Amino acid sequence: MTRSRSLKIVLSTLVLGLAFSALLYSSLSEDTQYYKHVDEVMGQPAPWYGKRLQLHGHASDIRRRPDSLDYRFQVDYNGQIVNASYTGIVPDTFKDGSEVVIKGTLGPAGFVVEPNGVMAKCPSKYEAGATPPRARPMPVTQTTSRN
Repeated sequence: MTRSRSLKIVLSTLVLGLAFSALLYSSLSEDTQYYKHVDEVMGQPAPWYGKRLQLHGHASDIRRRPDSLDYRFQVDYNGQIVNASYTGIVPDTFKDGSEVVIKGTLGPAGFVVEPNGVMAKCPSKYEAGATPPRARPMPVTQTTSRN
């Protein structure tokens, strides 16, 4: 192998490696968020103020302003509670007691949920031992073969 060919291979590998590293760094750093349980954050909330977070807990005291999509609710986990506010459409499974993950920003007045930032699980689907819904049987049709 000639020296110039070896140099081209090394430079190409280096350029591709740097490009891949830059792409990986930019894609991971843009949407990096902390994922915490409510009790981990609300024990000492001040360091979390202004940071984008994902909080996990159980929804309670859900209130909706009449004729609007403005919601006020609490999310609790292990005895710690955070007050949250959200404007938008919530999932069908968002009810008192449902397990939720909310995305947004924590501040002294509470947690402001970003658009499309409410995710709720349906407890019956995720409990141990729950049986999956039964599918309806498909109708059986007979075919005749012609010889």
